[in-house]
Amino acid sequence: MTHDTPAVIADEKIAERLQTELPHWYYENGWLRRKYKTSGWKATLMVVNTVGHLAEKAWHHPDLTVSYAFVIVKLVTHSAKGITEKDFALAKKIEDVVMWDANTESCGLFEGTPDDPRFKYIKKD
Repeated sequence: MTHDTPAVIADEKIAERLQTELPHWYYENGWLRRKYKTSGWKATLMVVNTVGHLAEKAWHHPDLTVSYAFVIVKLVTHSAKGITEKDFALAKKIEDVVMWDANTESCGLFEGTPDDPRFKYIKKD
């Protein structure tokens, strides 16, 4: 395990990269942030568990705000006192996994969550 402190990314570069790499994320008060809107408590817990699994595998842990129908993810590299490549990498992985939609897969192996209010899960931005 490496203990080198990663380089902090300049605020201007963060804003630029968010626009191109993570358009649903934003930078506020020194944190990368994303609010995932859900259909309710069950879906919220699934998002929290997904983020928790990814964070533990990365050994880079975000702050979470959890409510009935949303989860806010906040990322910063505490050891660097700012945003680093670690934050962008984990944000991308979280975004890819949480927002993955089997309905848009070109392979056609999965049918995806039915378009039925009883099975709603993540609300699309």
